[in-house]
Amino acid sequence: DPRTRDWFMLASPWPNVYLTVLYCLMVWLGPKVMRNRQAFSLRTVMILYNIFITALSLWMFKEILLSALNMGYNWTCALKRPEDPEDIRMANVLWWYYFSKAIEFLDTLFFILRKNNHQITFLHVYHHVSMFNIWWVVLNWGATGQAFFGPLANSFVHVIMYTYYCLSAIPALRPYLWWKRYITKLQLLQFFIVIFHTYRAIYYKCGYILWLQYFLGFYMLSLVALFSNFYMQSYVKKRS
Repeated sequence: DPRTRDWFMLASPWPNVYLTVLYCLMVWLGPKVMRNRQAFSLRTVMILYNIFITALSLWMFKEILLSALNMGYNWTCALKRPEDPEDIRMANVLWWYYFSKAIEFLDTLFFILRKNNHQITFLHVYHHVSMFNIWWVVLNWGATGQAFFGPLANSFVHVIMYTYYCLSAIPALRPYLWWKRYITKLQLLQFFIVIFHTYRAIYYKCGYILWLQYFLGFYMLSLVALFSNFYMQSYVKKRS
């Protein structure tokens, strides 16, 4: 996309590659470094971080929704409108969505520093690495149009999810946080809705980039499989 080609971190794939490699090194080396060290509490840091991500997600949800409404996006088939200033507004917020995936690498760092290594699962690492890199691709080839829907849904889910994380960092509130399992259900619902939205556009021969639609659709299916397995292992099998 010529409009976004020279934006920060988009002109070359190397910043993404470097950050991804550093993240993977952190995942591998971090627990080893912390093995014989005392875990950090980070309670205040966690509360502030989760408030920030919640606020950022809420802002992104609002910006994406308003841009889509202002452009009169067809919710079945939304196409890029390079001549419309609102399209640049949409591209801008989707860049922030992409960049937020780099910020969210801190989730893993906090797990490591708090020695919650059991939370650094394949699903966790796969999700963080893939989202960051996939959105580099999306912003370079199809920054607006159909690309708006997944971030809209995901930003909404993240408002709820990071609100939960923020509240769970306060020990006095933990007994009242009974709704954790429903966040996973909401994530799965999000994936199914995005898959439906994606393949519906393919079926109706929407003019958005076809290979990108198939790619994102298959990626969503991989998340359904992984999150379903997580839900089964965490809630269904434990209960039985």
